[in-house]
Amino acid sequence: MDDRFSGAAREMERIDNMDIFSLFTLCGGLAFFLYGMNTMSKSLEKMAGGKLERMLKRMTSNPFKSLLLGAGITIAIQSSSAMTVMLVGLVNSGVMELGQTIGVIMGSNIGTTLTAWILALTGIESENVFVNLLKPENFSPVLALIGIILIMGSKKQRRRDIGRILVGFSILMYGMELMKQSVSPLADMPEFSSLLTAFNNPILGVAVGAIFTGIIQSSAASVGILQALALTGSITYGMAIPIIMGQNIGTCVTALLSSIGVNRNARRVAVIHISFNIIGTVICLILFYGGNLLLDFAFMDAAVGAVGIAFCHTVFNVFTTIILLPFSRQLEQLARRVVRSENAGEQFAFLDPLLLRTPGVAISESVTMTNRMGQLAHETLLLALEQLSGWSEEREAQILQNEDKLDIYEDRISNYLVEVSQHGVSMDDIRTVSRLLHAVGDFERIGDHALNIQDSARELHDKDLSFSGDAEEELSVVIEALQDILECAVHCFQADDPAAAGEVEPLEEAIDHLIESIRDRHIRRLQSGHCTIQLGFVLNDLLTNFERVSDHCSNIAVSVIQEQGGGLDSHTYLHTVKTGSSFDAELRRDLKKYRLPEES
Repeated sequence: MDDRFSGAAREMERIDNMDIFSLFTLCGGLAFFLYGMNTMSKSLEKMAGGKLERMLKRMTSNPFKSLLLGAGITIAIQSSSAMTVMLVGLVNSGVMELGQTIGVIMGSNIGTTLTAWILALTGIESENVFVNLLKPENFSPVLALIGIILIMGSKKQRRRDIGRILVGFSILMYGMELMKQSVSPLADMPEFSSLLTAFNNPILGVAVGAIFTGIIQSSAASVGILQALALTGSITYGMAIPIIMGQNIGTCVTALLSSIGVNRNARRVAVIHISFNIIGTVICLILFYGGNLLLDFAFMDAAVGAVGIAFCHTVFNVFTTIILLPFSRQLEQLARRVVRSENAGEQFAFLDPLLLRTPGVAISESVTMTNRMGQLAHETLLLALEQLSGWSEEREAQILQNEDKLDIYEDRISNYLVEVSQHGVSMDDIRTVSRLLHAVGDFERIGDHALNIQDSARELHDKDLSFSGDAEEELSVVIEALQDILECAVHCFQADDPAAAGEVEPLEEAIDHLIESIRDRHIRRLQSGHCTIQLGFVLNDLLTNFERVSDHCSNIAVSVIQEQGGGLDSHTYLHTVKTGSSFDAELRRDLKKYRLPEES
């Protein structure tokens, strides 16, 4: 009798211990799942680099393109959260309009369903070897081994990134397997079955799905845990469907967190994401449970498997998108009403720190911002040159304003690039960062020289001075050459075109020859009494600034060639160019084009 009771006690203790350790295993599995998902997502983003951002801006002209693009990018990076954060950052930086994000958000919800289908493969049962190979837990160890070999044995960054993707996927699937093992004992527990009956209430199911997903900030992990529970055979369609709906609401927590500290237009992105998911859930609840009352769906009490959950997850997201896509404009209007417009004037948009979570996108946006800076430097110098032919107070104010902006650009972009380079970036991105850091300094210095040219123009204006006819003609030639080299330098930088950059150096050498000739001619005019010393000082200042601007144009062109050439040393490049057979021919061509008039 005592032996019987003691045996029962030992069995109860074994069950209790098993339950405790199952909980530990569940937590560990969730940790592995989230870590693997994060590793895989970050590596995919790194490999994609700025291509994602460029595609976003290029293909968001209409809602259908945006929808497909959002789905495609989310499938590529395996993270709808990263997609949302990216959109908030791009809107906050002024790069994307609010309306362009709606289709992308909807498409992102569809793209995230792929993870559920991959996880559904864990439920495959077959005696066939080839069919069993489709199970992730069977082939993921091989992928992990290949990934480790690539990480440890390859010198190429791209291959190491591929290795991290494979290892991340393997860790993710191992976490899924741990979660599946931890919940399997629950099938034999009547307490668990009685607890699940509470989820037959759809409102409670939605709330549980939303809260749990909001806590772990991953709808993929939330769906994965639900699929693991479904493998116990205790989860019915009636329980699973409202939880799936709630998971879509819970994933909006990431959007809410990313909208803290951003401008109002960026906060509207989060509002659109939340309103889309909430409205979609409400519509589906009404239609689904209204239909159940009328038709009494037979499958509601049937056990759902991992494939069934993946199917319901996909149908729900696709259906809500089909229903709400025609109302994209209304969703935008709703977001604008919830978050009122700012009364402040024009804002000087800059790169958003949120983009640092996706370094490739951050670098791509840095390129865009540096291109804007280059265009601003170009415009500022042209305005300064116009001051030489006719003084204007309005132009002076604009030049001063532009120069202040260039200083801000240089400070903000440089600091941002230093920050982003501390995150995981590819070798291609490192070379791009190097090009940008060099260029922002050169663009800022061009702005400084434009200010110096304006100061010389003001001196001529205030003192009512004017150059001789010969000096005016000579200056017009070198100014034409300066305008051309600046346009060529800015163009080759914006287009990232090394061929166009190769045309800058001969022109820079030609400008140096022109300036040297003008100085020699000026000395002869001084000696003959055709020019004054005062005008000579102004002329020398102008020529010095012209020469410095052309030098900075050369630096910009060299930085473009360096990026394409894998970091070629600038001095080595210049030496190679100037000793090349084509350089002399191009120099002669430019000297012929920009020929000084004959001395009178």
